[in-house]
Amino acid sequence: MEQIIRSLLETDLYKFSMGQAIYHQFPSYKTTWNFKCRNEDVHFTKEMVEEIREQVRAYSGLSFSEEELAYLDSITWIKGSYVDFLRLWHPNFDDFSITADGPCGLSIETRGTWLNNSMYEIPTLAIVNEVYFRMAHDYDRLFASFGERLAEKTQALADGKYNISAFSEFGLRRRLSQEAQELAVKTLRDAKYPGSTFVGTSNVLLAKKLGVIPVGTMAHEWIMCVGQGNHKHNPAYSNWYALDAWVKEYGILNGTALTDAITTDCFLRDFQLTYATLFSGVRHDSGDPIDWGEKMIAHYESLGIDSRTKTLLFSDSLDFERADRINTHFRDRARVAFGIGTYLANDTCVPALNIVMKTTSCNGQDVAKISDVAGKGMCRNPAYEEYLMRCIDWRMKQSAK
Repeated sequence: MEQIIRSLLETDLYKFSMGQAIYHQFPSYKTTWNFKCRNEDVHFTKEMVEEIREQVRAYSGLSFSEEELAYLDSITWIKGSYVDFLRLWHPNFDDFSITADGPCGLSIETRGTWLNNSMYEIPTLAIVNEVYFRMAHDYDRLFASFGERLAEKTQALADGKYNISAFSEFGLRRRLSQEAQELAVKTLRDAKYPGSTFVGTSNVLLAKKLGVIPVGTMAHEWIMCVGQGNHKHNPAYSNWYALDAWVKEYGILNGTALTDAITTDCFLRDFQLTYATLFSGVRHDSGDPIDWGEKMIAHYESLGIDSRTKTLLFSDSLDFERADRINTHFRDRARVAFGIGTYLANDTCVPALNIVMKTTSCNGQDVAKISDVAGKGMCRNPAYEEYLMRCIDWRMKQSAK
């Protein structure tokens, strides 16, 4: 199989957002990450596992070109010190353990510095996806169905069937293939839609290649590691530590806060006037989107902030129909935007994979993502998860914020 990841720019933008802040503030942090396949009917053969291993080995031989570094340097909030670090950086294959274990026949674990491990997540998932779909199915048939479905859904946008305001493509980690994602971004870039505006893609390499905007800020790992990686911290205050470190790095730039790492209700205890003013908006990634949006608008209003000046970015299991419904509900009450992943990058005649790689420990201690809905959380140690939930419950019952 041809090399799947051929550039270190082929990752989501928020990896560079977080990477810069990790480099400047948490360079000594050590993490462990683990792969999980949520599809109960998916099995990776030994041949697939070996191909994944060789693809990761090939990825580990990459380094940044000066042209790629110049592109990163052109992004307003990227600093020269971080660009200089990336000039020296490359993946370390020895950080990976890839075996034919686990319920799905594939186990992937990475261990090492957070600086390294964070950068591995997205390329690894892209490799797993493409290897699986090329080896488990008739890829040409899948790609043909992908093209047909892409044409149908973009025609619906062009016809004005859906009005979804501003939206971006977020599908790199679960895409069918590199060529499928590029076809989707090209198609979306080259058309005009009444009531809908294509903004860009989270894939930095595609953004550079196709002349669109790279999109993304922070992920759950940021709140988990910053908030739970320091063992002296009360983990119920994870969001405060994470928001504080982000503002130290970026000030008012690059500010869309993720709310559900340890539940949105707990997040709001820390998202008070200063942070709610400094951050340009918030991102939804679990739970009912309408309930979440209403909660965020009410919170802004309670602080005396006009919610129409803030962005509500929705990114959880979206298609155009869901996005249209959300946009209709919140239109004129906030700046509504969408990050749409699998629906744009891997919608074919067979079900997409539901795979993740998550941080499971930081500095030798378990960490957990709780989320706003059952099934999206992740923690290897039930005892730690129970401890974190008790901390959150204690904090939420206190009258003082």
